[in-house]
Amino acid sequence: MKKNLIPIKFLQTPTDNSITIRDLKSFWGKVFTLILEREKHFKNIWKQSCDEEIFAELIFCLLTPQSRAIICWNAVKELIAKNMLLNLKSTDIVKIINKVRFKNNKAKYIINARELFTINNKIKIKEKIMSFKDIIKLRKWLILNVKGLGYKEASHFLRNIGLGKNLAILDRHILRNLKIYEVIEEVPKTLTTKTYLEIEKRMQNFAKRTRIPMSHLDMLFWCKNTGGIFK
Repeated sequence: MKKNLIPIKFLQTPTDNSITIRDLKSFWGKVFTLILEREKHFKNIWKQSCDEEIFAELIFCLLTPQSRAIICWNAVKELIAKNMLLNLKSTDIVKIINKVRFKNNKAKYIINARELFTINNKIKIKEKIMSFKDIIKLRKWLILNVKGLGYKEASHFLRNIGLGKNLAILDRHILRNLKIYEVIEEVPKTLTTKTYLEIEKRMQNFAKRTRIPMSHLDMLFWCKNTGGIFK
């Protein structure tokens, strides 16, 4: 497995807090090339990466709930560097992901995911993914079978490997922006399956109405709020 997984970089873009659709589309124009570059990066992950690297993307998404993305990715890189992602017990993994919230549970999720996708002592995650022709069914399968993976994390994983470009990654940044643009009335305190899918549909309709692709809209909101995109 490669020591240096596919490199990640921030898109250094100005933060724009304007709230009109016209302002949003104007900002989209400013960062359009950078978003295309990032989109190409995600697509290349699926095309150019081995099973272990795809698995690493899954583990990253398992670590992200209530933790900073960059801390999670650094933890994944350290696990890879020490050959722990595909080996060792959860207690050993905990020591590496100690900066990630809920480290004990997440270490167990890593072990469970590893067992799920291991065939003859090798990770075979790409084969399983390719067995699905329908991305919605694939997402549902991941949620039902990968412990610790919800709709947001499953959608995030599929986006990060160049699939699921029309899926919504409903984190706090996205939800707050959807409220700003009156796609939703309020940011929900909890996201049930029904609520998640309803908001995802509204976001898809908003993308059609503004003619900003769903895959761009997600990154656009992130650029707008944070000045960059990190996985």
